[in-house]
Amino acid sequence: MHRRTFLKDAAVGSIALGARPRLFARGAAPDLAFVQGESPAAIAKAAVETLGGMGRFVAKGDNVMIKPNIGWDRTPEMAACTNPEVVKALVELAFEAGAKKVAVMDNTTNQAQRCYARSGIQAAAKAAGADVLFVNPRRIKKMAVKGAWLKDWDVIEDFVEVDKLINVPIVKHHSLCRATIGMKNWLGAIGDPRNRLHQRLDEAMVDLAAFFKPVLTVLDAYRILVRNGPQGGRPSDTKLLKTVVAGADAAAVDAMGATFLEIPPAELPYLKFAAARGLGRIDVEKLAIEKRTV
Repeated sequence: MHRRTFLKDAAVGSIALGARPRLFARGAAPDLAFVQGESPAAIAKAAVETLGGMGRFVAKGDNVMIKPNIGWDRTPEMAACTNPEVVKALVELAFEAGAKKVAVMDNTTNQAQRCYARSGIQAAAKAAGADVLFVNPRRIKKMAVKGAWLKDWDVIEDFVEVDKLINVPIVKHHSLCRATIGMKNWLGAIGDPRNRLHQRLDEAMVDLAAFFKPVLTVLDAYRILVRNGPQGGRPSDTKLLKTVVAGADAAAVDAMGATFLEIPPAELPYLKFAAARGLGRIDVEKLAIEKRTV
């Protein structure tokens, strides 16, 4: 039996966001699903189920791209990359919803073959039937991003040729922008040199999120990186939360992720930019959040 409750306090660690989330109509999906448990796969599946199921986001015959963070040559215990079991669960759900094809891909920072293998994501995604793709330089094309700051950039065509995009970031500390969560994950869908975006990284992150428009964001907070991000390197840099948060509102998911790092969402410039542009909500205390333990 599942124990299902409404989340009365979105606080994790020492953050106390306080106010009770608003209730939602019987049968309606919450703004966010907040699921905890021992199995990364089980809590990922339960989070999507809580939102109404993968069929809400993926239709029969869809080509789907799942975008985890595979950027670093690290094992899952180091919390530098998305948990492979979360990725596998989402591939399975997409196929169950009728997807014709599911691909998994990232533009890594460390050498791609090492990252894909050591993170465990390559094996997990293939086991679930996904196509695991590496970046092909011939499939990188300058495109009009039409952002508030980022007007155009080289984009990996695989990410724009699918029917549906699902973003699957992990919660991590970041030495430059304090937090790397969902919107930052889209830097793995574009071409290099990405370090040129660091001068206006907060604006670039929001522009890319508005360009890619994921239908669903599933946030891996099973084990998070709380210091020395974005790649860490020691188990002591991580914290075990055994949590997944999911939602259609990418800004809301990131706002919840910020609280796991003990950062009030309004303190992150990119989240304020996203809210000001109408890309989502960051007032976590006013969202309808459903909590489950599985």
